[in-house]
Amino acid sequence: MPNADNASLTVSPVAEDLGRRFSAAGFRLALVGGSVRDTLLNRRGNDLDFTTDARPEQVLRILRPWADSLWEVGIAFGTVGGMKSAREGDSVRDYQVEVTTYRSESYDRTSRKPEVSYGDTIEEDLVRRDFTVNAMAVALPEGDFIDPFGGRTDLAAGLLRTPGTPESSFSDDPLRMLRAARFAAQLDFEVAPEVVAAMTAMADRITIVSAERVRDELNKLILSDHPRKGLRLLVDTGLADLVLPELSALRLESDEHFRHKDVYEHTLTVLEQAIDLEEDGPDLVLRLAALLHDIGKPKTRRFESDGRVSFHHHEVVGAKLTKARMTALKYSNELVKEVSRLVELHLRFHGYGSGEWTDSAVRRYVRDAGPLLDRLHKLTRSDCTTRNKRKAAALSRTYDGLEARIAELQEQEELDSIRPDLDGNQIMGILGVPPGPVVGKAYQHLLELRLENGPMSQDEAVAALKEWWSAQG
Repeated sequence: MPNADNASLTVSPVAEDLGRRFSAAGFRLALVGGSVRDTLLNRRGNDLDFTTDARPEQVLRILRPWADSLWEVGIAFGTVGGMKSAREGDSVRDYQVEVTTYRSESYDRTSRKPEVSYGDTIEEDLVRRDFTVNAMAVALPEGDFIDPFGGRTDLAAGLLRTPGTPESSFSDDPLRMLRAARFAAQLDFEVAPEVVAAMTAMADRITIVSAERVRDELNKLILSDHPRKGLRLLVDTGLADLVLPELSALRLESDEHFRHKDVYEHTLTVLEQAIDLEEDGPDLVLRLAALLHDIGKPKTRRFESDGRVSFHHHEVVGAKLTKARMTALKYSNELVKEVSRLVELHLRFHGYGSGEWTDSAVRRYVRDAGPLLDRLHKLTRSDCTTRNKRKAAALSRTYDGLEARIAELQEQEELDSIRPDLDGNQIMGILGVPPGPVVGKAYQHLLELRLENGPMSQDEAVAALKEWWSAQG
């Protein structure tokens, strides 16, 4: 084992203070993992991770009088969490701290949860960490830098390696294979060849990890600065076949507009172009919709008599597949609903032609998108990946025109809250009927008239309702 680098590293005063408290109680404490990595990358954050030889109950006794709040949800795995506010200069920073007893984690072949055993030395703890860049520590309160596996060198080289053999690391916790892809995407790092080889050989081990943990890693990857890099690694190693098989299935498919275009590469480009349109930071709904928008194509592929390849109704099939995959990954019902709706609507614009839609069609476009309209704008614009600059410019101008028409109608008609010109109570009063299915049918009829013709006056709405009622017999 290489010797630790004993150079000093400056850390947060909060970390130093906590180190003194553990030392006074007769225990060792070290800042560890991503907290050290990010300090070296000048990405100082508010999340501080520590490791200690103290057992969880002893950690609780030290943290309880110090922290502003505590939580014990991870105590079964040796982790105690807390929140600490500290004044730094003219401002107050809130730190989230997690203190974990020296430990090792391993899975058996059937378990979905790690089996935790405690260790006695920090070196024993660090060798069990996922990657060398996360296996560095700073002993507290003295500040000595501990780097037994060359993490600082790998950090400078932008390389992801494991402290021990990758096979041993991934056997301990198969989720680390997804973490390799996630860190490659977050840090824009390369993954060492032996790590990629182990990911490929051991990909099927990911199936024992819970869907929730897989989902959380995928989210972090997708929300990173370089998701293409991580997603490509998942596909190339076969991990995507097990956690997101719809993405792998897009390879070697042809697109109906560009006969030889790879739908897989198109999808990754759409994702990047959607990211470029984000205005308020990473948007998980938009990014998932971009990633999944064409997953219905493999199941709808048809070879036409003229040699073309078509994917009719792939947006409808894709919406169903999106719902199924996201549900399997334990996404919230609301997120599943939003992403699958965007997938279903992503082709609607192409029926607009060069501006032939009626006002009624524009109203329906806005109503069907609802609160997702802004994201639908971004997804639709991102879906243009043609290298033909003239065609791309024409599509952009056409969509500019659609957005202008939407804005004009919104100003005139309050499109964001389209509803009939009569409400349920008015309908019951005019028709003299009690609450029931008839009121719902009448409401829907008036809504269709509103979408088709725009706003009506009170008298016109009443007349239309009575005409409908008369036709019902």
